[in-house]
Amino acid sequence: MIREDIEALNEKFIDADPIEVINYFVKEYGNKIALASSLGAEDQVLTQMLTSVTSDAQIFTLDTGRLFPETYELIDRTSKKYKTNLKVYFPKSEAVQSMVETKGINLFFDSIENRKECCNTRKLEPLKRAFEGLDAWICGLRADQSVTRTDIQVVEWDENNNILKINPLAKWSEQDVWDYIDEKGIPFNPLHKKGYPSIGCQPCTRAIMPGEDIRAGRWYWENPDTKECGLHKK
Repeated sequence: MIREDIEALNEKFIDADPIEVINYFVKEYGNKIALASSLGAEDQVLTQMLTSVTSDAQIFTLDTGRLFPETYELIDRTSKKYKTNLKVYFPKSEAVQSMVETKGINLFFDSIENRKECCNTRKLEPLKRAFEGLDAWICGLRADQSVTRTDIQVVEWDENNNILKINPLAKWSEQDVWDYIDEKGIPFNPLHKKGYPSIGCQPCTRAIMPGEDIRAGRWYWENPDTKECGLHKK
């Protein structure tokens, strides 16, 4: 897909409802599109929307091996409620073992380079396997989530993975997300109500303080401009 096509699609969906966006791309790509879910509030909203559009929804998640117990429980609740089996991708055990033996179990605290290596091993490599056979992916990015995401568009080209990236909630606020969750009775991670607006791996996530950026608790020991794992680089 060329840049002009993406610009035209963003113009087409400039004021579109997220379900309209999802419905368009599901019809366009069929079984070549999937939702990548972290089980966060936004992805739970998208799970409900996607399963309302198609009975053949493809949804996958990445199990890094360091998730919160509440996240694992939510995988089960979500699969049962929406009658869809979330496909789980795991990191390669040999790669994790080699990394831990070389740099320690909590290597990510020692340097940004180590943290990115851990993210690559536990998330990015499994993500590449999840993308095999796909032409487009849906994710729950919103422009007001952090300083690294302010310029996201509804439709983008994922240069790292050579795949189309759809952000149906790009223009939604956090309040929009929670209003929709309440309206539709969508299951969510109970940690969200305990000061965790953004939830990743357990050792790399803390609750935030009042007034902090909603992603302040992710990789909380780093500067805000480095707080991406690599999934959402352009």
